[in-house]
Amino acid sequence: MASRRPASSRSVRSSSPKPRLAAGAADATPSAQPAAGEPFEPRLADRLRQLRAERNWSLETLAGASGVSRSMLSQIERDQANPTLAVTLRIAAAFQLSLSDLLQMPAASRSMMVIRAADQTYHFRSDQHCRIRTLSPLNLEKDVEFYEVRLEPQGELRSTAHYRGTREFLTVQKGQVRIESAGENEVLAAGDSASYRADVPHALINVGRAPALLLLVVIYT
Repeated sequence: MASRRPASSRSVRSSSPKPRLAAGAADATPSAQPAAGEPFEPRLADRLRQLRAERNWSLETLAGASGVSRSMLSQIERDQANPTLAVTLRIAAAFQLSLSDLLQMPAASRSMMVIRAADQTYHFRSDQHCRIRTLSPLNLEKDVEFYEVRLEPQGELRSTAHYRGTREFLTVQKGQVRIESAGENEVLAAGDSASYRADVPHALINVGRAPALLLLVVIYT
């Protein structure tokens, strides 16, 4: 989707802009960070242009997602400004990248990545009716995304059509949920799974009296 990720609320339709993360939410390797407020010097110009082109983002889109002014972003891309660490972190968060991934720094050699439940970076969206937590790495360009979704009673997660061929695979951990897709609907209870088209408008609706906990996999073809 212009944004691949689902939107959420009691009744919400997904839209194009990428989710906005809080400044400083990106996972940065401590050894790679200079002192706060120091100018940060890695070559960002080409990297920003590359990332904007990949996402088809304008400078205005990136400014809205990062909270960094369009004029500052333009100066960075023209190598006319040397952003501070704080500004660089905000840009990384807008692209859902860690600082090292934004700057393409060599990462420490590790074969395991752990996402902690309390890590707010991965709490994609939350309100009184619906909470979505990302269970797959934020910095990967990938064809599969994995989410944990919690719907309160009568809560809904409605999405517009994603890319052509996209399918979603849902497993209900707790509660009862109705799936609506392509003119069909089914009610699932705990332990049930279903797959359905996500390249059409679709919805997940809690039809039970208790919160529903779901595992959602989105596959793009």
